[in-house]
Amino acid sequence: MSAASVIPEPKSMTRAKKWSDEVEEAYRFQVAGYKGEAEYIALKGLEVERWPDSGYIKKLTRKDGNFYYYNKDRECPDKDVHQIKIYSYN
Repeated sequence: MSAASVIPEPKSMTRAKKWSDEVEEAYRFQVAGYKGEAEYIALKGLEVERWPDSGYIKKLTRKDGNFYYYNKDRECPDKDVHQIKIYSYN
């Protein structure tokens, strides 16, 4: 079985209209090259490291093996919110 066959495919996609915690989460995954947590776990087999106080993603491993480190606070700038894709898997 190939890795591509176990990666979940989203059923739909919408663009974010305003910032929210969901948009922040999607932004961090998309900066690292993933559609979301399900794809990250399927490809890397790793749990997502999160900041204990905010719950935001702390560190992700990119597809090339390098790392992205994120701050405890919001990182998605207002000018990028409309570019963020929110994927739905149901």
